[in-house]
This record gives sequence, C-alpha cells and structure tokens, in this order.
Amino acid sequence: MKLLFSRNPNPRLAVATARQMQAPVEFEFAAPLAPGQAERYRPLNPNLRLPILVMPDGSSLWEADAIACRLSRAAGSTFWRRGDAEPAMIQWLSWGKENFVRACDIVQFERVTKQRYGLGAADPDNIAEGLEMFASAATLLDCELASRSWLLGGQISYADFRMASFLPHHALAGLPLQAYPAVARWYARIEALEAWRDPFAGLDAPQLPPVPG
Repeated sequence: MKLLFSRNPNPRLAVATARQMQAPVEFEFAAPLAPGQAERYRPLNPNLRLPILVMPDGSSLWEADAIACRLSRAAGSTFWRRGDAEPAMIQWLSWGKENFVRACDIVQFERVTKQRYGLGAADPDNIAEGLEMFASAATLLDCELASRSWLLGGQISYADFRMASFLPHHALAGLPLQAYPAVARWYARIEALEAWRDPFAGLDAPQLPPVPG
C-alpha cells in the first residue's frame, strides 16, 4: 500500500497514525492541486484532497479516518479500537470533528493558513467564533481528561490523534491550550511520541511556506 500525503493537518494525521502503528505502507508526497496534476489524482480521489491510500490493486481509499481504520487492520493494531470499545472511539471522532477539531481549524485557518498562503487578512469575527467554540469544547474535554490520561482510558487510541489533529501549530494559531491544564497535559503526552512529533522524519516532504511576521 502507498500513502499519498502532504504536510497539511489531515495528511499529517494519516502519516503520524501509520508511523505510530508501524503500518506496512510506503509514503509518497503528493500535490493534487498543483498545476497539471489534477487528472493524475482525480481517479484516486475525485475531491483532489489528501491523504489517499493506494491499494496494491490500484484502488484507493480517501479520508484520514477511513485510512486509519484500514491501516490498523493491516498492522494488526488496536490503535483503531474494535469490539465493545469501537462505539466510544467513534463517539469521540464524531464529537471532536464537529466541536474541538472544528474550532481549532477555524482559528488556524484565519491566523495561520490564510497568512501562510496570502489568502487575505484574518477575519476577526471568524476568529472570535472559533475561540468561543474552542472554549466550550476545551472545557468539556478538560473535564473528561482530568481523571484519565487518554480519551479511552489507559491507552492511547486513534481518537486521541484525531482530536489533536490541528494542535501541532497551536502556538502559531494562538489557541489558549494552557488555560485547560488536563488538555495541555494530554497534548504534551501526544507530543512526546516520535510518530506525532516528527511524522515526516526521513521522508521527502517539502516544508510548508513560513507564516509572515
């Protein structure tokens, strides 16, 4: 299998997940939106978005969560929970993407992504909305993590990686992570993992453009 990736948040999540599980996969940097590249990648993902997992038979799977599920099976890993624990994991994936992850994405897009790619000035109304959503979600998350190390108890799972998917640049985005001690401790534990801290180590992966100022 081959994992097509970039350094953006969801592809980064897929690479970190593959490396955390030591999944049997090759890595290949891709840029489907680059000039002249669309038709090469459209058969693999009509959305022209990464990550994409290419199977040995040439078929493909896209969306980071689906790829994590597939790679976990290939690796024989419990990182993607199965059995009785799977519904609770899916609960956190669903809630996180609509609340905590979404809030981080809104703020990061305005303060980091738009500046990185020259997409215009940050919108203060969007930032205010994102920070309000972040405060609400982080408060709930802080309470949940106050009594345990990981979202699903005593062992890390893909739910933790998904929830943290927009946090690698939290300082650039100005997300007040330290205001939520349990969340901050939880993310420090994730950052201590080599697969998360530097998922692109040894890979041919051009750096993202710098954020001005």
